[in-house]
Amino acid sequence: MINNAWKTLGLMAFCGAMVIAVPSDVRADEITGPGLSYGNYMVTVEADNVTISKDEAGQEALMTASKGSSFEVVQDMGDGCMKVKINDTYGFMPVEGNATVSSTDEETLAALDVKVQAEAVVNFRQSIVNYALQFVGGRYAYGGSDPRTGVDCSGFTRYVMQHAAGLTLNRSSGGQASQGKAVSADQMRPGDLIFYGSGSSINHVAMFIGNGQVVHSSTYSTGIKTSPWNYRAPVKIVNVLGD
Repeated sequence: MINNAWKTLGLMAFCGAMVIAVPSDVRADEITGPGLSYGNYMVTVEADNVTISKDEAGQEALMTASKGSSFEVVQDMGDGCMKVKINDTYGFMPVEGNATVSSTDEETLAALDVKVQAEAVVNFRQSIVNYALQFVGGRYAYGGSDPRTGVDCSGFTRYVMQHAAGLTLNRSSGGQASQGKAVSADQMRPGDLIFYGSGSSINHVAMFIGNGQVVHSSTYSTGIKTSPWNYRAPVKIVNVLGD
């Protein structure tokens, strides 16, 4: 990462190109892109949402950034496209009409990196919740493993975690309770699993979705539904995501 801190730079965007007012002592080999001079930059989303792509052509989406989100600029690709840092990977953002680029310093970028990592965890967990909620209203089926055709409680959490998080869980609720790390009710976050039973015996599992609610494949009569997280006394709460 560049260590030089810059004074405020005048920045304007037009016709898909970034134009920077820079000091006269900038060397030609300090240019990081068609419109950005040597220095530290961040991009802040101004549109309601903007898609950050895995490739410069924008053919494969990496994530959707919401208004107010900021990212470190790695390179100005030209034509209004910025290569940005997203945790341990990179993406390409169409800036024109969607976001603004501004000069910044190392300290700000370090704080931004911490913030982006924390937001990434929240967004990842919320994406798992959103994936699970699409199946609300689905059919309960004992021994079922697919919420599109019928699924029991542990089959539901196993399916969601496998498809939304790439995580393989044990098949039974008791088996799933042995995975991950136990957390308290004060520590639980969306995406954590809550186990119910009698005493220490576990016979049901649900996923915490936030706002005091869980989603679970409940019974034959109710199917996949949401409920208050403490509609029964929990036996155990587990973070299986490892964050």
